[in-house]
Amino acid sequence: MTTTDKLSLFFSNEFPFNKEGLEEFVNTFVIKSYKKGEIILQNDTVENELRFLDQGIIREYYASNEKEKNINFYTNPTFITDFSSFTHATPTKKYQECLTDVDLRVLSKEKFLAFTNQYQCGKLFIETIFQRIVVNKETEEFNHFVNTAEELYLDIMKNKPDWLLQIPQYHIASYLGITPETLSRIRKKM
Repeated sequence: MTTTDKLSLFFSNEFPFNKEGLEEFVNTFVIKSYKKGEIILQNDTVENELRFLDQGIIREYYASNEKEKNINFYTNPTFITDFSSFTHATPTKKYQECLTDVDLRVLSKEKFLAFTNQYQCGKLFIETIFQRIVVNKETEEFNHFVNTAEELYLDIMKNKPDWLLQIPQYHIASYLGITPETLSRIRKKM
């Protein structure tokens, strides 16, 4: 399946109501490749491109001088843009790093805004994405607050088993807010 096909399939599955200008929109993206270890989003920068993960694995995290905290992993074709930074032109607080070689489809903010001015579906896309982000973020925060690390790990096993096959365990431990040793004990119990 080509990158354009993955992007078209994503829109067909996620936004079936959005057909006007879709082919033109999808064909406007350019392919960018990144190597394992490259940082593609850095704290305190303004997001200026719409990025769609075609293949590879990306980790999203917060970092300070003392520590890092993983907040998400992207393993399947989806948009990985920090939409808050992108739409409000505010600095992001996140980092994104390639855990493998990565291929992205990228569209500049300038071209995206021209598209949304031309087609109503672009505005609908942003509104829908924001609604999903808010719901997903609230669900994640709630789960991290009320569930134990063991319960969170069981949730990953059930809902995101690809993470356990593709992401190093020390990154999973950071996501869970525990040490790799604690994660090892949890895994032995299961």
